[in-house]
Amino acid sequence: MSNTPVQSIGVFCGSSLGARIEYQTAAQSIARLLAERGITLVYGGGRIGLMGAMADAAIAAGGKVIGVIPKLLYKKEVAHDGLAELRVVESMSERKAVMGRLSDAFIALPGGIGTLDELFEVWTWTQLGLQHKLAALLNVCGYFDPLIEFIDHAVAEGFLRSRHRQALLVETNEQQLLARLLNGESVVERGT
Repeated sequence: MSNTPVQSIGVFCGSSLGARIEYQTAAQSIARLLAERGITLVYGGGRIGLMGAMADAAIAAGGKVIGVIPKLLYKKEVAHDGLAELRVVESMSERKAVMGRLSDAFIALPGGIGTLDELFEVWTWTQLGLQHKLAALLNVCGYFDPLIEFIDHAVAEGFLRSRHRQALLVETNEQQLLARLLNGESVVERGT
């Protein structure tokens, strides 16, 4: 990872609120922390679910929020209309590419397959040496425990190198997670 400071963080999370209020609380908390530190929140551009709750909290705290939303979702009227900037793109793939360019690091909060798709893509870019940016899981209420167990199983079975596993940070506390990201813990420097 370069020595440049983290000025923007891409956050992937659900377009639903999920079954626990703690998910929403964590999304709002990370948004406020980013705003307080002057770090731009880059996210999927939605006004619903954890995405909307997070964006609203960042805006209310005076933070800058950039949304990146595919045209299909924009047309379904799920786009947030109160952002500093909303970029409408052609596809989900383009959304990930734009978020990747705009973000200095990434956090995944609880979410579904879209959240996992986004997380795994940016983590793969780091593994392949296409970027040198940290990715992290905020493991709220143990939501990601089964995924972490699977990832560790992939290491044990020889399908994921330990150094690539270490490029994915995991924390249960949003303040500790943000501190680790801002500290610039080392990431994988070169490909597979």
